[in-house]
Amino acid sequence: MNEIDSSMTGQVLNEALQYIRRIAGKTVVIKYGGNAMTDENLKRCFARNIVLMKHCGINPVIVHGGGPQIADMLKRVGKESTFIGGMRVTDAETMSIVEMILGGQVNKSIVSLLNQEGGRAVGLTGKDANLIQAVPMRIADPEREGEAADLGYVGQVARIDTSVVRSLETAGFIPVIAPIGVGEEGASYNINADLVASRVAAELKAEKLLLLTNTPGILDKEGQLLTGLDRRQIENLKEDGTISGGMLPKVQCALEAVDAGVQTAQIIDGRVENAVLLELFTDKGVGTLIRP
Repeated sequence: MNEIDSSMTGQVLNEALQYIRRIAGKTVVIKYGGNAMTDENLKRCFARNIVLMKHCGINPVIVHGGGPQIADMLKRVGKESTFIGGMRVTDAETMSIVEMILGGQVNKSIVSLLNQEGGRAVGLTGKDANLIQAVPMRIADPEREGEAADLGYVGQVARIDTSVVRSLETAGFIPVIAPIGVGEEGASYNINADLVASRVAAELKAEKLLLLTNTPGILDKEGQLLTGLDRRQIENLKEDGTISGGMLPKVQCALEAVDAGVQTAQIIDGRVENAVLLELFTDKGVGTLIRP
């Protein structure tokens, strides 16, 4: 390493120190999805980022998605999907596949990778210790005015009981949560991972919520990254169409988290190597910060 490299490394470490001091001992909830979950190099970087956070005294809690993996398995078994309002109608057979992929394959692969990198990770679904209690999601049926569409086993969060997550944090473990909720009769429900991450962060009174996406963050109409926004600015951007489509629910989840007491929420680019560390421990960051 030459003198310039040594100097830059020292600056980076000193810059990181102030952020580590600020959030040591606090909880950071990370929604893990997109390319960061499918690219082998990014998966390894993510695992190392999370383990480093834990060694720095920060308590990471991971909530993961798995849409591409579910779609791939449904295709392999010849199961066709019907969508209403962008939501996949989930019958009992589809839900059994969702539970197998999210709670089994995806969750355990994340846990295994974290443990390989020196972490102590434990996998959970929302059914464990009644972590995520769910009710069926109802949306308007576009073909029948005034009636709700039946989405089957697509759920929304009724209540979060984070006692098992707090116990794991206290014992030095990294909780990894699959977004499967449990209904009153014991049925399983598939819930949007962004929504679960937001509610978990709120219940834990987390310092930060990080939402990993396949975009740099929230962009203006010229395609430039907007690095910091509050509710008023976000409402203006929604009204003029700058924030639209798939970014709308992510932004709503971020706003709900900060309204509930989470200090900040960040929408960050999961396609960037070490995105979590860059967002947490550097001045520039790699996404859009949303504050109360």
